[in-house]
Amino acid sequence: MGAIRIGVQLQPQHTSMADLRDAWQRADTLGVDSIWVWDHFYPLYGDPDGAHFEGWSIIAGMAADTRTAKLGAMVSCNTYRNPDLLADMARTVDHISGGRLYLGLGSGWFERDYVEYGYPFTTGPERQAALVESLGRITARFAKLNPPPLGPMPIMLGASGERVGLRIVAEHADAWNTFGLPELYAHKNAVLTDWCVKVGRDPATIERTVLIMGDEQLDQWRDYVAAGAEHIIVGVDHPFDLEPVERLMGAVRAG
Repeated sequence: MGAIRIGVQLQPQHTSMADLRDAWQRADTLGVDSIWVWDHFYPLYGDPDGAHFEGWSIIAGMAADTRTAKLGAMVSCNTYRNPDLLADMARTVDHISGGRLYLGLGSGWFERDYVEYGYPFTTGPERQAALVESLGRITARFAKLNPPPLGPMPIMLGASGERVGLRIVAEHADAWNTFGLPELYAHKNAVLTDWCVKVGRDPATIERTVLIMGDEQLDQWRDYVAAGAEHIIVGVDHPFDLEPVERLMGAVRAG
């Protein structure tokens, strides 16, 4: 296994744009490997009507305002945007960043976003089928865009479902993200590897990432690595204290 990569997810809730911008600039200066936001329209916890910002607009700002970290949404809800439009948005942001974008995608789950913004909230299997269809349209649109994406733009899929979700990852993704305790992560990682074998995919071609929250999970970083994680992403809420990220970077360097 190569060097462990460290990222940070900045939660775009209960904050100001000035504080978000300060946080992503500090993270980039710190030398993190990646900076992420989520893709929702309302807070996921705390005051449900608290301040919140749209993810892809934030990523475009980060792309222009950072220099080294890779960037992305972890993960975009597939059915919030026309897939051909999303491909063009991602290509454009990739150019702004100089080729540093991940295209993170998932089938979606937060019902309030759908209801408030007028999107049909279909069943889980229907949303998964829509994701597969969109992946085909996105890759086809990439081939038509002039100019094409600058960077490799890996497609990251967020998934944990063992019968369908992880099979979709094995068939389509360059990177995978999920969360949970190390034991659960190890199990899901093994299921993904099994799906790779079944569909004829080299398991080593999918980057294994994990989102962790809180000091307890941070202190278990070696367990996540033993479970197969190659890229550990620390979720940070306002006021965006990056000390846990810096501490993890130091621990990983020290071994």
